Amino acid sequence: MQTATIYLFVIAIVMLLIELATVSLTSIWFAIGAFAACIVSFFTDNILILGGVFIGVSVLVLLLFRPSLARKFTAERKKTNTDSLIGATAKVTERIDNNSFTGTAVLNGQEWTARSKYDSVIIEAGTEVEVDSISGVKLIVIKKQGKAN
Repeated sequence: MQTATIYLFVIAIVMLLIELATVSLTSIWFAIGAFAACIVSFFTDNILILGGVFIGVSVLVLLLFRPSLARKFTAERKKTNTDSLIGATAKVTERIDNNSFTGTAVLNGQEWTARSKYDSVIIEAGTEVEVDSISGVKLIVIKKQGKAN
């Protein structure tokens, strides 16, 4: 077995292991390029040809397949944890007053420390609010707007 074949095979395996560890669709293309060059190395030991095959195949599969795979994986992602709480409705259980550092709200059965998005706005207990953002372990909320008649 030629030395170039062994090196290319090792590069391919290392790239596959990196891809398995990161799952970022980055190094898989280089693994494919290295495997292609490894196959070509059975027919020639010219470093320029092997390097060209490695780079060419890596770039070609990157350009052909990454956009569609990236869209597929990105489209299937769902909001998790705190991202899914943004826009949700909570009920104020203790008056929210940023200047007094008070306020709690219940969201999905869990009590959270809550603060108004605007320091000048005080929100009374019993009011429904919308989660605008989350800062640390605090809900940042705004008063829910009533429907116009």
